Amino acid sequence: MKIIYKLLMLLVFSCTSLTFSQQTPATEQTESISIINATAHIGNGELVNNAVIVFEDGIITYVGTDQSKASGTTIEATGKHVYPGFIAPNSTLGLVEIDAVAATGDEDELGKMLPHVRSIIAYNTESKVVESMRPNGVLMGQITPQGGRISGTSSIVQFDAWNWEDAIIKEDDALHLNWPYGFRRSGNWYDPNRRYEQNKNYQPEVEDIYTYFKSAKVYTEENNRDLEKEAMQGVFNGTKRLFVHVNGEKEIRDVISFKEKMNLPNLTIVGAYHAYKVAEELKAADISVLVQRVHQVPNFEDDDYDLPYKLPKLLHDAGLLVALEGSGQMERMNSRNLPFYAGTAAAFGLDKELALQMITLNTAKILGVDDQIGSLEVGKDATLFISEGDALDMKGNKLTRAFIQGRDISLESHQTELYKRYSNKYKD
Repeated sequence: MKIIYKLLMLLVFSCTSLTFSQQTPATEQTESISIINATAHIGNGELVNNAVIVFEDGIITYVGTDQSKASGTTIEATGKHVYPGFIAPNSTLGLVEIDAVAATGDEDELGKMLPHVRSIIAYNTESKVVESMRPNGVLMGQITPQGGRISGTSSIVQFDAWNWEDAIIKEDDALHLNWPYGFRRSGNWYDPNRRYEQNKNYQPEVEDIYTYFKSAKVYTEENNRDLEKEAMQGVFNGTKRLFVHVNGEKEIRDVISFKEKMNLPNLTIVGAYHAYKVAEELKAADISVLVQRVHQVPNFEDDDYDLPYKLPKLLHDAGLLVALEGSGQMERMNSRNLPFYAGTAAAFGLDKELALQMITLNTAKILGVDDQIGSLEVGKDATLFISEGDALDMKGNKLTRAFIQGRDISLESHQTELYKRYSNKYKD
């Protein structure tokens, strides 16, 4: 029955692909391109008016105001805005296509400790969901596995590629650890009397993590090769980052202690709901933060109503390196709202250019690729876009051109096709 089911699903997807084909990846840049007279949002907090941006062979060669530096094809952008491509970290884009169809899901594997699982080999460059990110300026992402205690290893990709090998910006960049919960919700989600209860297994679960990491730390290949422990080595020598998914105050304190005891060089906490309560300790431990989706209600009755909205500012003001991520319900589809998460953070006290930085350069720094992407600077990839207005606002985020590594990419998707179709239907 399983074989018949899978054959039927393949037939359905084949027929669907005939109707709605994926945009063909753009061709390589062959001549210089210059964008002139735009307002350039550099991504590092700087703003350049009447900017000139030149890129050649996929690399930015000039950013400034000198019109004489323009060469090749010139794009007049008076009144428009240029931004570095937005980066969606901690994302399962390309790993699941249709939530209700299990056969399309590759974000989770069976098992508890899975450091050797690599999300990149399951990444689908022809995903319709991935394609829908580009019209909003989300041009890159960290493709991340889920599930288990150690979910596996993520990789960073750009969203215009023939296959996963072409898509890679940085392969196997980080290991993802789901820290145990100190408290759990009782009952079912629809139970009005649900309450938080202490997780009696919390300490044993933490001890299991220590045991596993200590065992991996002393691993050598002299006896028998162990793929799990081999995949852990980068976490200890600094070539692979460790992302710990954790939210509670006590749990975050335990993660800080874990980093110190295990002498881990690069650690980022993801989610970080209560990070503002231990911000000083996080700063002292040199731990960066990926803040969970700001478009949500508070987790607890005694929280400020606007805590999720202002959390990025609270952490930034405490001196932490902060970026935004979008995990949660319908995470893949909602990833296209990443710029609006930053816009909401700006609306609740954060400087607009700092908010932009939290989805561009700060993200690149946390992912360890800020030498290549994240800002409009000479020597970096020409992954950028032109917007008619403020890209952090839904009304202003209207892309006219977008480039990934200098390639002039299509901004069409199934959603834009439907928009045009029904706009014509109801234009009268």
